[in-house]
Formats: sequence, structure tokens, C-alpha cells
Amino acid sequence: MAASEDNEDEDVATKKSVPVRQFSVFLPNRAGALLSVVRMVNDSMAEVLGVSVLDSMDGTVVRIVVSDPESVETLFIEKGIPHSMLELVAIELPDNSHLANCLAALLEAETNVHFCYPLLCRPNDRPVLAFCLEDSEFGASVLLNSGFKVLYEADLSR
Repeated sequence: MAASEDNEDEDVATKKSVPVRQFSVFLPNRAGALLSVVRMVNDSMAEVLGVSVLDSMDGTVVRIVVSDPESVETLFIEKGIPHSMLELVAIELPDNSHLANCLAALLEAETNVHFCYPLLCRPNDRPVLAFCLEDSEFGASVLLNSGFKVLYEADLSR
């Protein structure tokens, strides 16, 4: 195998193991702010795959998972939209009844769940849950060893 083929194989393997990334977008607390962000993401040819809103009197933090994080990050920088990014552990649940098993596995491993929310996409027609964990790598390992399918960015993106 040629060196360029080795590099291509490594690039594909790396993309398949990139964790799901979430943006936290800081918005003013006013009508239409969330719609503006969703339309901006859609206009950039990306899709919102998950959303969670934390609202307060002073402002709103919108957590979003998108299909093309690199393009959306560039867009946010160009538009001056305040944001941050972090890695999530996304898992596919066999069905809704397995949520307790998932949480029990994390409890048994003594890893904290900071927050979680369902994603809008269902790649294998199964529920998908995104977790922000105390230690993402450890949490992903625990969930894999407990029989859950951990999803990566390539599993959700186009």
C-alpha cells in the first residue's frame, strides 16, 4: 500500500472516531433569536441535529449539535456569534426502556453526568441520547462495555 493510501485510511479512521461536538451559543433573551441561529445554520447547508435551551432573564444559552461543525464554527466566528464547543458522548439506545440501564452503568462507574438531551436524528431508527460527562473517554468506554453503541460525528453527519 502506498503512503498516500495509508494517510487516507488514517484520515477516514480518525473521522469515524471524532466525538460528537456541541456548540453552546449565547443569545439575547428575545423572540426569534433561536430561529435566527437555526436559519443561519441551515443556510450554511448544515442541519441542527440536537438542541437544548437554557433560558434566564438575562440571556439564553442554546446547546446545539450540527451536521457540519467545522463550517458552523467558521460561520459563528465570521458573524461574531459568541459560542463555545465541547465533546459529547452520544449513544444509541436499543429502545426507550434502556435509559435506566445506561444511567446505572454510569453510576456504577462513578462518573458524573453534567447534562444530557435527546438528539433529533435517529441514524438506525433508534433513540439517540447525548451526554456531557465528567470524563468523556472514560464514560464512552463504560457505555461500550455495557453493550451500548457509542456514536461518533461521522455516524450523525452527512
